[in-house]
Parts: sequence; C-alpha cells; structure tokens
Amino acid sequence: MVSYFLQHIQYEKRLSHHTITAYEGDLKQFSLFLHFQYELKEPEKADFQMIRSWIVSMVEEKIENRSINRKIATLRSYFNFLLRHKVITNDPMLKIKALKTDKTLPKYIEEKPMENLLDDIEFSNDFVGLRDKLVLELLYGTGMRLAELIGLKISDLNLYNNTLTVLGKRNKHRIIPINKSLVEAIKNYLKTREDITQDTTNQFLIITDNGTQAYPMFIQRLVKKYLSLVTSLEQRSPHVLRHTFATHLLNRGADLNAIKDLLGHSSLAATQVYTHNSIEKLKKVFQQAHPKA
Repeated sequence: MVSYFLQHIQYEKRLSHHTITAYEGDLKQFSLFLHFQYELKEPEKADFQMIRSWIVSMVEEKIENRSINRKIATLRSYFNFLLRHKVITNDPMLKIKALKTDKTLPKYIEEKPMENLLDDIEFSNDFVGLRDKLVLELLYGTGMRLAELIGLKISDLNLYNNTLTVLGKRNKHRIIPINKSLVEAIKNYLKTREDITQDTTNQFLIITDNGTQAYPMFIQRLVKKYLSLVTSLEQRSPHVLRHTFATHLLNRGADLNAIKDLLGHSSLAATQVYTHNSIEKLKKVFQQAHPKA
C-alpha cells in the first residue's frame, strides 16, 4: 500500500518532489523498524504500540524532535489514506501526539547584503550569468518555492501585465506581480536561452547549462554559491530567500494578508511566524536607541 500512497500524494495531492522523497524515506525507515522488531512486513498492520515504540527508539537515538514530528506527520497522512480507502478500520495514530519543540524563527538575510548581491556583484552577460541572477531575482522578488520555480514555464509569464502564475501546493495557481527590472531580466535571459536549447518542447523557464529542465539540487547549489558571498548564515537555501522576501515586505509595512496570498499559504497562521522577526528587530532598535533601554 505504500506505493499506492506515494502515487496518491504525487498525482492527486500534487506534493513537491522534495516532500514525496521525504515521505518515502520515512515510510521505509518505519517499515524496516517493523520488520526487525516485530517481523511485520506490512506497515498498514502496525498498531499504536508499534508506532509508539518506533517514536521511543528515535528519541533514544537522539534524533531531533522536529525530525521525529515530521515522521509522525508522514504516518498520520499514510494511515489517514488507508482509513479513507477502507484498508483499515481504526486509525492507530489517534493517540499519537507530536513531541514538544523549541520555536525557531525563519532565517533570513538583511536588506543590505541582498542589495549587494543583486546590485554590486557582477554577473557575466552570457546565458549562465543571466540565468543565475534571474534565479536569485525570482526567488527573492516573488517568494516562490523551489518546486514552483522549477515548474515555472514560459507560458506562465505575462510580461505585458508584469505578472507570472505559479502552480503551488495542492495544485493551486496564484498570480504574483513582478517589478519592471525583473521583467527586463527575464527578457534578456530568454534571448540567450534560445541559443542554449533548440528543443521547442522544453518550455520550462529555468534550464541547466545543457538545456534541460532545472532540478532541485542544481538550484540549491546555485543559490548556496551566491549567498555564500554575502552572508555567513548556515542555511543558504532557496527557502531562505522565500523567508527573506516575506520578512522584508513585512518590515516595510506590507499587509500580512497580502503576504499570505503572495506566498500561497492556506492560512494566516503560517504567515504570522514572520511577525516574530519584525518584533525582534523592533526590540533591537529599541535597545540601541531608547535612552532608558
């Protein structure tokens, strides 16, 4: 049933490749645990005690609570799938609770380093340079997810209206406005893109040096390479640019609901985490500037 579940989240739920890989890895680990501890080959037959034992074993192995909670979430989705398809009659996850975790604020890059990266650092005027800068401009200028960037097609661009359309989680489309400088960057890139690939069937906007569709590791390496020039943050990923986009908008007074829509969050609660960054920044300003601080 695991393979059916993975097909379900890929083709019906339309989850990202990264998420599907994580789910698959979690379920493989769970299946191995059941096999060696209980000689059980079918994970759908696991009960509450078996699941609890797996969680306890991970705690004893000093695995971070946040990672364990992600695996718990995987099992919750899996057994919910089994329940809806009447493979099981009782959900063994009902009594399983997530472990307590320390709240961590989203990591982001300050405005000045981002300005240095996009305005001061020289990018070559060939295909590679124009593409690399465009990737950074798109991630920081729109807040889109890695999977959304990779899936972005030329037909999703509306350069006349200065907008683009991305396909987000749960197969939902959203329109994101883009500024004029980003529009120009896209136009310049598209001219050189034609020289790299003659494959008219490949309509994905961002392509590799060989003219094929970009893939997660390719973008991750690209982003890390350039962010390393302006920040010492341990995390230098595409998602950090998404956090940076949201935090900078909020710091400059953008409405939280508008940021929610731009990010494609399903609820305001997911967006409110960025308000904590703004509060922390206000505290620092207060401490530095107020005579009684």
